[in-house]
Amino acid sequence: MSNSQFKVIIQNGYESKGLNSPIGVAVFEKVPIEGLVVSMPLKMLNRHGLIAGATGTGKTKTLQVIAEQLSRNGIPSILMDLKGDLGGLAVPGKENDKVEARRKLFNGSYEYVYQGFPVNILSIGEDEGVSIKASIQEIGPVLLSKILGLNNVQTGIISIVFKYCEDKELELNTIADLKFFITKICEENKDIKDNYGNISGASVTTILRNIAELEQQGGNFLIGTPSLDVNDLIMNNEAENGVLSIIRLTELQDKPALFSTFIIYLLSKLYSTLPEVGDLEKPKLVMFIDEAHLLFNNTNKIIQDKIESVIKLIRSKGVGIIFCTQTPADISENVLGQLGLKIQHSLRAFTSKDRKSVKMMAQNFPETSFYDVEEDLTSLGIGEAFVTLLKEDGTPSPLVKIIMAPPLSRMGVLEDKELAKVINCSPLKSKYGTKNNIITKPSAVLEDFYKKLKIIKEKEKLAEQQEKEREKQKVKQATATKRVTMPKRQSLTNMMLDAMMPMTNMFSNMSMMGGINNGMNNPSSLTQYYYTKDGQQYGPVSEFQISNSILSGEINTFTYLWKPGMADWAVATNFPEFHNLLK
Repeated sequence: MSNSQFKVIIQNGYESKGLNSPIGVAVFEKVPIEGLVVSMPLKMLNRHGLIAGATGTGKTKTLQVIAEQLSRNGIPSILMDLKGDLGGLAVPGKENDKVEARRKLFNGSYEYVYQGFPVNILSIGEDEGVSIKASIQEIGPVLLSKILGLNNVQTGIISIVFKYCEDKELELNTIADLKFFITKICEENKDIKDNYGNISGASVTTILRNIAELEQQGGNFLIGTPSLDVNDLIMNNEAENGVLSIIRLTELQDKPALFSTFIIYLLSKLYSTLPEVGDLEKPKLVMFIDEAHLLFNNTNKIIQDKIESVIKLIRSKGVGIIFCTQTPADISENVLGQLGLKIQHSLRAFTSKDRKSVKMMAQNFPETSFYDVEEDLTSLGIGEAFVTLLKEDGTPSPLVKIIMAPPLSRMGVLEDKELAKVINCSPLKSKYGTKNNIITKPSAVLEDFYKKLKIIKEKEKLAEQQEKEREKQKVKQATATKRVTMPKRQSLTNMMLDAMMPMTNMFSNMSMMGGINNGMNNPSSLTQYYYTKDGQQYGPVSEFQISNSILSGEINTFTYLWKPGMADWAVATNFPEFHNLLK
């Protein structure tokens, strides 16, 4: 096929009526065609995309170029920075011969000035940046169990914790809250066992051990408050350029569970927070996920289903997702089939397995008579890539090899002073702060709830003891000698002693109250009492004798008493004259 035919097909295949951005220049027979610019329609970016290629082939620079073009068109982006090399987006790039030679290939359609772009540097670990976190409540039981590496039984306990908190309108925000709930509230709470399910002590021990491991890995930097408001990631500056939110994740490179959990949490929160908008002329937000293999390298079907579901549905929220990884095989097939934009840099084929993989990938691209795709995939130079995308009418564009446009910002990292300046100028710094403080104390709400539970438990325990004592007394009374209505006749000695008791009370009252008449006029001193002990009935005795028996412990709050005029026996607490002694 001739050069002119190639130009016509590519021009028609990448023609766009709406907003678009140039990303490269077409290559035919290993020669770039000057002025034959390949652009991507911004409207279709919510159909998601993929940037793939071996290490060192130019993936990061491609990501950088696309993020720059989005910002120029007023589209904010979120970029996961696991290597720390995306900070250069904040400062202008420098002119050099190689970059200028590539810019000239665009024949005037890429004459943008070198510039820095509005950037927020964020961090969820110990990296420098504005601190962002996610509360336990927002992460949810499934993702939390995934982080902790729990089995089904242990995951069930975490689900019970979340359900109970939801029913009782309690919030779990930090790891400290979770540990406090599991070790304190579950232990004191009979309601959980009765209405939600049994919680095994062995499983709780395992959960606590895994929480300790999570804390050692830095999970307490991710989990906490204040929680991220995703609307803070959808911002434009005064010039209406989209703000690039770079989330530094260099500390999570060797912690795939934390990384994937954070990504899933962020996607889920975007989906649940943002309103439905349908198809827009340009997306509200584009999210770049570098090292995407960490997201899909998981055998948990629930997690995989959640990822695939969110990816399919989030486009209606005006959000586009662009994955960045070494090979398309890293991406789930169900997700790969949803991607409209594909930019494939060079692949390595050093083994027979690699060559088979390259052959299969070549078959995933649209058929073309312009290139030997299988051969070219392993011979692309740095900054070269195969591209195919969805046109505005929803049909795929023809496959084309391109030389990527060079970035307008710095192709490198920020120096420490530059990084500190970007962080200090962030409008989010005052809201979230820059220190990833670890909260080690549970919330006051949970502590108050625990205190109330303890009071309730103590009351229940006392009531249970009282009920047991009452049952015990009933058994004793049932086996005791039948009570007579009239007391037995007293012996002469007892009659003489009881006759002396009013005088004893009189003198006692005189010494306490300073008046002889107070003792003589006290009618209670003449009252006779009967009481039961160990199934036996005793009496009659005086009030003074009852008082002494209370003080000695012979009579307590559960002892039954009777005095003339009463219809039935009653416990000692029902006698007002003994209240002070029984307290």
